[in-house]
Amino acid sequence: MKSNPLAKPEYFYNRELSWLKFNLRVLKESMVNSTPLLERLKFIAITASNMDEFFMVRVAGLANAYDEGDKKRDLAGMTAKEQLLAVSEAAHEQVKTQMKYLSSLMQEMDEVGLHFRRVSELTDEGKEWIENYFRETVYPVLTPMAIDASRPFPFISNKTQNLAIEMINNDGERTMGLVQVPGVLDRIMEIPVEEKRTFVFLEDIIASYCQEIFKGCKILDMVTFRVTRDSDFEVEEDEAVDLLKEMEKSLRKRKRGAVVRLEIFKNNNTRIKEFLEENLDVSDMEVYEINGPLDSTCFFKFASLPGMWPYLYEPFVPQRPAELLESDFDIFAAIRRKDILLHHPYESFDTVVKFVSDAADDPNVLAIKQTLYRVSGNSPIVAALARAAENGKQVTVLVELKARFDEENNIVWARRLEKAGCHVIYGLVGLKTHAKIILVVRKEDNGIRRYLHLGTGNYNDSTAKLYTDMGLMTCNDAFGADASAFFNLLSGYSDPPVWNKLTMAPLGLREKIYSLVDNEIAIAKEGREAHIIAKMNSLIDPGVIQKLYEASIAGVHIELIVRGICGVKVGIPEISENITVRSIVGRQLEHSRIFWFNNDGDPALYLSSADWMPRNLNDRVELFFPVESEEHITRIKDILDLYLRDNVGAHMMQSNGTYRRVRNKAEDTSAQCILYEMAQLSSIKEKVSMEQRLQPMTSRR
Repeated sequence: MKSNPLAKPEYFYNRELSWLKFNLRVLKESMVNSTPLLERLKFIAITASNMDEFFMVRVAGLANAYDEGDKKRDLAGMTAKEQLLAVSEAAHEQVKTQMKYLSSLMQEMDEVGLHFRRVSELTDEGKEWIENYFRETVYPVLTPMAIDASRPFPFISNKTQNLAIEMINNDGERTMGLVQVPGVLDRIMEIPVEEKRTFVFLEDIIASYCQEIFKGCKILDMVTFRVTRDSDFEVEEDEAVDLLKEMEKSLRKRKRGAVVRLEIFKNNNTRIKEFLEENLDVSDMEVYEINGPLDSTCFFKFASLPGMWPYLYEPFVPQRPAELLESDFDIFAAIRRKDILLHHPYESFDTVVKFVSDAADDPNVLAIKQTLYRVSGNSPIVAALARAAENGKQVTVLVELKARFDEENNIVWARRLEKAGCHVIYGLVGLKTHAKIILVVRKEDNGIRRYLHLGTGNYNDSTAKLYTDMGLMTCNDAFGADASAFFNLLSGYSDPPVWNKLTMAPLGLREKIYSLVDNEIAIAKEGREAHIIAKMNSLIDPGVIQKLYEASIAGVHIELIVRGICGVKVGIPEISENITVRSIVGRQLEHSRIFWFNNDGDPALYLSSADWMPRNLNDRVELFFPVESEEHITRIKDILDLYLRDNVGAHMMQSNGTYRRVRNKAEDTSAQCILYEMAQLSSIKEKVSMEQRLQPMTSRR
């Protein structure tokens, strides 16, 4: 790549800085006045949660690289040290913006009767209630920790709220103490005796009665703080005898990772700040002084409190898929009739749950095979798989133990499935299995038939209500043969097959992408229309970006819809002038991966579990599959065109790398809102059609 003229560092954006720009786009949604108030508050919580994970994984990785003396440069030409400095500057600025927006939202909440107050600002009745609550509920849970020669600085758990207290102890010495804000209690407490709806933060309650905790001491000052720890880890799979046990051991180590960020309430007490910096071994660059409440993720729970519905979106009920009739009680018969395209959350994920559940109970089903990457806490799919095994079916489940931050959850499911009699496998050494596929093998009158579900998103019934994803259900023989070969490859020693329909990473997906782009390049060079539309979460793979630049130079029109990280630079003269990049941010998290190629007027369309990132193309098991029905191709292309017309949630990348919200004089076009309306209209039309079909029968009676 070094000799490639398209590999110049100035042609790429840094991954981490691009991610921070994405998080800023999410944060700016909190200031969109047309969005309900508490939905805007949720965007503050989302950005806070995102930032936690960013520091625990990405910043921690950069810090480790720097500590190990790694001098390598990223695709944008930056060393680990340069990235750390740039990330720190951008993140500090973003935190200031977040607190500014949060302050504005809290003023708006105050105006509509949702009041956040300090304990000292409550009425006498409120203070009395708080005092009783503290003595009866909070105080018994607290553990004050003195710090002196015999009691060293304690371990501070990841993402916990704490109070650092400066005091003069019983011996007249100036010293420090700590109190952890207990996570087992509600962070935001509503005061029932106040005339108006009034809320206080738990840390303020503790601070108000801190003298009760350190009796005999004189409290000089106190500050809330929170640490974020390195939570990334690697498992030596080659040396692991039992991967499950090795993962459990590594998870225990994760909890004690190095501190990569210290958040501290902003005040003028430098002594407490310096004390924490020294004992937590952090530099000034890693300290974030917060002018507001620490850990804004608490607002998720706040928004779900009783009586908040006037300030939230009206709940949306996912509809029956447009291609399934109300009479389709037999999911297998429906799939035999025609391939079924699913679009979540507009269409219900219950169809996928029904597919697995019906297979578990169907006496004609012989085997079920499925991949699981992230599942919900009480997964109906896992329950159905366990039931299938108990019913005597052959059940093979690939559980990805290395799904970051879902490892513990997946270990629990793996053990439960094994106990039920499922054959649980953990994939290929050194690779995460990120593919989304279900294979059901069924005995029928004319022989064995294989039914499949292939998707772009996880088999998680909870996130399926929040993430936009697509799935394809088919019993096409060529797809079925590929699915069997895929599972045999994962569970045994089978050689990679010659695929009929599927393309698998890391065995050929990169080459497939290059081939599809090369085809458009060849068409463009012959003077015909060449066009690519690609929708995904992230695009940072250097090879793919260079191939897109090559296509742009040849005259291929490239429209990218990339929600998050994007390393492409638009508007580079004679390099990327034919490329546009937009990011859609809205009520739903855009998660579907869709790839459309004009193919000289005979469109080729693919769905995939994979983004265009090195990890997806090189280090993960992914699937990339064609959509072949003309009806489905037309439907998905219409959806892509809708995203390209969006002027409500769309942000366009500018040539300087910033993103500008799309605004024009045309009527507002929100892709997500229109897709909701389309799903509801489809359901209404089906009901009307059903009533019309039944009407003659009613008349005859």
